[in-house]
Amino acid sequence: MDKELIIRSSSEEVDFALLKDGKLIELQKDEGVNNFSVGDVFIAKIRKAVPGLNAAFVNVGYEKDAFLHYHDLGPKLPSLLKFTKSVSAGKLKDFSLKNFPFEKDIDKDGKISDVLKSNQSLLVQIVKEPISTNKVPRISSELSIAGRYIVLVPFSSRISISQKIEDKEEKDRLKRLVKSITPQGFGIIVRTVAQGKKVAELDKDLQNLLSRWTAMCKKLHKAHHPSKVLGEMNKASSILRDIFNDTFTGITVDDEELYIQIKDYVQEIAPNKESIVKLYQSNIPVFEKFGIERQIKTSFGKTVSMAKGAYLVIEHTEALHVIDVNSGNRSNKANSQEDTALEVNLIAATEMARQLRLRDMGGIIVVDFIDMTNAENRQKLFNHLRNEMKDDRAKHKILPPSKFGLIQITRQRVRPEMNIKTREENPDVIINGTEVEAPIGIVQKITHDLEQLLKKDYKKLTLNTHPFIAAFLTKGFPSIRSKWFLEHKKWVKILPRDAYTYLEYHFFDKDGNRIK
Repeated sequence: MDKELIIRSSSEEVDFALLKDGKLIELQKDEGVNNFSVGDVFIAKIRKAVPGLNAAFVNVGYEKDAFLHYHDLGPKLPSLLKFTKSVSAGKLKDFSLKNFPFEKDIDKDGKISDVLKSNQSLLVQIVKEPISTNKVPRISSELSIAGRYIVLVPFSSRISISQKIEDKEEKDRLKRLVKSITPQGFGIIVRTVAQGKKVAELDKDLQNLLSRWTAMCKKLHKAHHPSKVLGEMNKASSILRDIFNDTFTGITVDDEELYIQIKDYVQEIAPNKESIVKLYQSNIPVFEKFGIERQIKTSFGKTVSMAKGAYLVIEHTEALHVIDVNSGNRSNKANSQEDTALEVNLIAATEMARQLRLRDMGGIIVVDFIDMTNAENRQKLFNHLRNEMKDDRAKHKILPPSKFGLIQITRQRVRPEMNIKTREENPDVIINGTEVEAPIGIVQKITHDLEQLLKKDYKKLTLNTHPFIAAFLTKGFPSIRSKWFLEHKKWVKILPRDAYTYLEYHFFDKDGNRIK
């Protein structure tokens, strides 16, 4: 399995595309103007406590007050408040927590008005970015600072190991190593990528996190309220920190300054992998070169095509997302209806797991798979879907298929959903034009229909289509038509038709009869 990270930079934003065996599985943007990223820590002011909601409204500098529920305060809130007050006043210069006297934990079922008051200063962390214009950042006063191998948790004494590390001996080894280096007053969460690492590597990561904690504390004395006192690392470094592993075969960057930053970071976290970072220098845009633009155009939108004629229909409502699995016009006489349903469902589960990660869809997702009567097949589908989603970094839960073929999924989303426009203005309508699919979407449909016709042994095919689409299929080297010929060993004659609408196309046989 090959993993590649392709990074495209412009003056306004940076795009990150993660490829797995050449297929786009994750797409992220860094617009450089987001002041409320997940992981950022703010010194904030309590605006007011609302006993009826058992929550407080907090001024973090956003256009609307953030919402802090009692359950997001953390048991060590009194210790955090005392520490923040002492450091802000300049009375406490030792930030190590080694000699800091901890206060009694708050009652887990207590009231917000008993622990927080208006105008009180409080350190809070962004745990969910503003999802839309009417949403505010979600915050927590349980702080954590993420590193490459570990997460540092101030005001804690707990050491926990990632649940994705299943080997008990390795869990015990990591717990023993981390316990030996953990400073007093701090807890540690060991990340999955720490598997097999030596104590020196873990300690180096820990010292880096402690340095960031100290730098943050130094800002508190002069910081105005509210303001950011600890920012997440730049997007490129944070992505590499979270996903980089030995399966990466390439990191390609089209900006020299960013290339140097990433090369330095990879040199720090994985010196033996430094050579895989490459600076892309070509007149062809990097996303075009790696086929990412094509995949973006065909992967977003309401309908997503899959192998063997199957497709997904993805609908969004206010409350949930609905995904419908369709077998298309596919038929396989060698298999029973049950076998065909299982085959299509397995293909759909793989694509659906990719779509959830690619679009970063969150909340409740209901998937309507093709009905299967065999309980063993339903279990196969469930296991396959869990396996496909195991690399998804977002927290998620999958329920087994219902007797109606529905699978329900909950998936946590901490950033706005990736939503890319795949439709553009119809060139046939100059005034008050409507929108139609992008050319690549239409080409994908034409290619799919062509493959179906070639399976039926048509000897000679002619395609009539709009002049724009005809040009798109025939121009350039190799053209799309040339690629069809190389793959299927059949030459398709393409005739432009001025009378056709942008979306219209028809195939004709050797006798000039239209094929329906």
